[in-house]
Formats: sequence, structure tokens, C-alpha cells
Amino acid sequence: MIHDLRALLPSPRRLDLMIALSVLASILQGLTFVALVPLLRALIAGDAAAGWRWVVALVAAATGFGVTVWSSAVVGQRLAVDICGNLYRRIGDKIVRLPLGVIDLEFVGRLARLTGKGVMQVATVPAHLIRPMVTALGTPVTVVVGMSLIDGRIGLVALVCLPLLALTYRYTARRVAQRDRDHAAATASAAGRIVEFARVQPALRAFRGPAGHRELERALEEQGRSYRSLLFSGAAGMGTFTLAVQVVVTALIVATASFALTGELDVATLVALQVLALRFAEPLVMVANLGSSMRISANTLQELHGILDAPELPEPDARTAPWPADPGIALRGVCFGYEPDAPVLTGITFTVAPGTTTALVGPSGAGKTTLTKLIARFHDVTAGQVLIGGVDVRELGTARTMAVVSPVFQDVYLFSGSLLDNIRMGRPGASDEEVLAAGRAAEVEEIAARLGNGWESEVGEGGGLLSGGERQRVSIARAILKDAPILLLDEATSALDPVNERAVSGALHHLAGRSRIVVAHRLDTVINADQIVVLTADGRIAEVGTHSGLLRAGGPYAHFWRTRTEAEGWTLAARR
Repeated sequence: MIHDLRALLPSPRRLDLMIALSVLASILQGLTFVALVPLLRALIAGDAAAGWRWVVALVAAATGFGVTVWSSAVVGQRLAVDICGNLYRRIGDKIVRLPLGVIDLEFVGRLARLTGKGVMQVATVPAHLIRPMVTALGTPVTVVVGMSLIDGRIGLVALVCLPLLALTYRYTARRVAQRDRDHAAATASAAGRIVEFARVQPALRAFRGPAGHRELERALEEQGRSYRSLLFSGAAGMGTFTLAVQVVVTALIVATASFALTGELDVATLVALQVLALRFAEPLVMVANLGSSMRISANTLQELHGILDAPELPEPDARTAPWPADPGIALRGVCFGYEPDAPVLTGITFTVAPGTTTALVGPSGAGKTTLTKLIARFHDVTAGQVLIGGVDVRELGTARTMAVVSPVFQDVYLFSGSLLDNIRMGRPGASDEEVLAAGRAAEVEEIAARLGNGWESEVGEGGGLLSGGERQRVSIARAILKDAPILLLDEATSALDPVNERAVSGALHHLAGRSRIVVAHRLDTVINADQIVVLTADGRIAEVGTHSGLLRAGGPYAHFWRTRTEAEGWTLAARR
């Protein structure tokens, strides 16, 4: 754990100082206990002069112990501040470097738990766990050394008992650690379910009724079971270790009493050693209390390092990375899968000439959305190449790829703020006039008038004050403002009402002349494409061509066309 904590600090010297002060404090506390033996001897023997000398020694050791404990506590609190600040900065920096494809609902739930309770838990580890744990372990060791100097046989008994305590602690700590990992997984799942439950309330109420609560209830029940198991393991572990400590103390008392009965120990030494044995137990009982918390914090620390050490997409040197020669797109033998043994796309090869529109057609699950995410470099391909302007996106890097690409997806998220703020995200350096022009082109002006405060109207968290179609208009306005040469449209109008569909379709005309890849099932979108790429259910290309050419071929596209014309109430003859 200490090694992992050092990695979270800009300078680990403060942690080293706290540990050194804690070690010194444990030694001074042990010496305070050991000084009781000669002090009691002197008092029982009636040697006042020797007694006062040992009183002075005991007071000096106790004073030193108090000073070092206070100093280590102050350093520990400063460490907590350092860890909090550094962790939040590093997590924030890491999130913006992670592949966008890995930031899913489960990741968000896990991150919410770790950045809330997790960071604070780890920040308190130096002051509230490591510092007292070092003292609780160092003091008994000092006492054992002192016992050995007073009577080697008693010291040997204590030394033999220490492995028993170590094994008991290790066994119980492992059980607690496993239960805590199970609880952490259950808590992350429950957090994701809560976020999902809140976000999809309209669908749950419309279609599922009470059944919509079941997944959340199951997740919360599992979280409760795992928490009860964690509490039971912690209590059982603490009890087991405390019992082992009592066994060791009993052994020490029995050993000293047996030596006294045989006349090998005088009464003064007997009393002093038994007092020392009882004082020896007190710090060890604290170890039992701290052990479970240490394991739980160690698991949390590992989870945080799991995020901080998560693999990032390799990025080229920004100074030497090339710019694409044009907005053309080429995919060469692209293969990809979210899991190693579950390919989503296999052998995808086609090109998109600059300024043309390519429509992606295929059944649900064929990988159409995944293709657009590979072009935007949400992920890197497993095999093959994705090229923009003749340059592999891995050579371009994520920043330059996103600079030439505007993705417009079906699910739009707006940030809490005004309409202007959300449109300006397309190009933060744009002037107010440019932002307003983009908003008018996407017909966002109607939304501004409806909300009552014009362009400064608040959209609510996630755009909750706007309808789905209105959020899509704001998304199109962002794309217009960004003015990137490549546009990726994923079902941008498929779920809109007629009014918003007309507005969004009109706004898309302002993005004409760009290289466009469109995922669509609507016939008016497909028929006007310069090229149509038809995907199979297993993520392969079935055919590529124009609308008329693919109809004449009578293949999968012709079947798709017949099915969709029937669904939309058209006839092939009328459409021709």
C-alpha cells in the first residue's frame, strides 16, 4: 500500500517523514512501557533514588512520544490534502486521455463512487491508518526487545508467539479484502443502475411499469448482501485476531508466573513483567481494529490505480504528426471487436471521396455505429487501417482526428448552461455572432424563443428542458459552428417528430459539401447518397454501390429497399 500511495504524491518525502516519526513514536511508547519494570523494582525494593531516575526516564520517553505523535499527525493531515488535490487532478487528466469508447455507464458509476467516497478514503490512509498501524506494530516489537533484555526466556516466549499473530492477521485480512472487492463490484453495478434508472424514466414508465424497477432492485439487493458479508467478515476477523492476542498475553502471564513459582523470578520482576504483558496487548488489539480498514482502503487504492493506469490510445508527437491532405476517408481491411473473441467488424474495406456522402445500411448489430466511432478514433482498430486524407488516424492522433471530424449521434447530451454555451462547445473561440449564426442555421432560435430567456435560456442538466429533437438541433448547431470537413451522422433524424425532423434536415443542408458518412434506415437519406455500403449481421460488407446499381443487382440492398418501402408506405414505382 505504501508503494501505491507514494505514486499518488508529487513528492513522497512527506510520507517518508510521517512514517519515520511514527516509528520513532512507537519506539518511545515501547520504552515508556519497558521503563515500568525497573521503576516497579525500585519502588518495591524501596530504592527512592533509583525510582526517581526511572521516573525521569519514563517522563522523558512519554514526552518524546507525545511530541512525535503530534508531529506525525500534522504531517499526516497535510498528506491528506496533497493526496486529494493530486488524485482529483490526475483523474481529471486521465479521463480526457482515455478512449471515448471505454467511458460507458458502468465506468461512470464506478468513477462516481471512487471520486466521492474513494478519494476521501484513500486521503485519510496516512494519518488515520498507516500512522497508528506503525505505532501499534512498533510498540510491541520494542516491548519484546525489552522483555528479552529483562529475562531472555520471557522474551523468547513473546518472540515465538509473534508468528501466530502474523498468520492470523494475514488470514483474516485476506478474507476481508475479498469481501470488499465483491462489495465494490456490487456498488459500482448499483451506481450504474441508479444512473440508468434516472435517465430512462420515460421509457420505463411507458413500457415496463413496475417491471422497470426490478434490475435496480436486484442490483441494490446484491449490494446489500455483499455489504452484510463484508461486515460479518470484518467482525469475525477482528474477533479472531483479538482472541489470538489474548492467547499470547495468557502465555506470557503463565510463563512469568511459572518462573516465579520456581523461584527464578523475584516478586518485583514478576509484577513488572505481567504489567508489561498487559501493555503489550493494547497496541495489538488496535491492529485488529485497523486491519480491516487497511485492506478495504488498499482495495480502493488499487481501483483508483486501475483507472489511472488504464491503457490509453497511443498518441504521436504533436510536433511531427501530419495533417490529412484532404477530407477523404479510406478503410482498409478493418477488423474490430470490443472483446478479443467477439469480432464486431471483419475485413471492412471502402473509400469515401472528398465531399461525397456514403450511407451505411444493415441490420441492427451489424457494426454501423462502431464504424463511425472508429473513424472518430473512439477506439483503435484491431487490424487494418482507418485513413483520413491518406493518413492513418493513429498517426494523426486523437486531437487532430477530432479536429477534422464532427460526429452527430442520435443520443445527444447537453451540459447544464445556456443554449449559447452549449452551441459554443463546437468551437470555444468563436465570436457571439458566429455562435448565433450557427444557432439560426439549425433553427435553434425557435427554441430560444420558447424557453423565454432567449439565447441565454438554461437547458437543464443533460438538456432536460429540451425535447429530443431540440437537443438534436443544438447538436447540429455545434457541428455547423465547428465547420469540420468530415461529418459523421448516426441516425440523426430517425426518432424525431415531423417538426424537428424538418428543422434538422434543413440544418443539415448547411453542412453540404463535406465528406459525410451517414448511418440511416430512412429511404430519403439512403437514396440520395453517392455510395451505399451494405453490412451483414456479422459485420462484413455484403455489397457496395449506388442506389440504382444495387437495386439492379437484386442482392441484400434490394431486399432492404423492398422491406423499407413497404414499412414507410411507399411503392418502388412511385419512388422512381
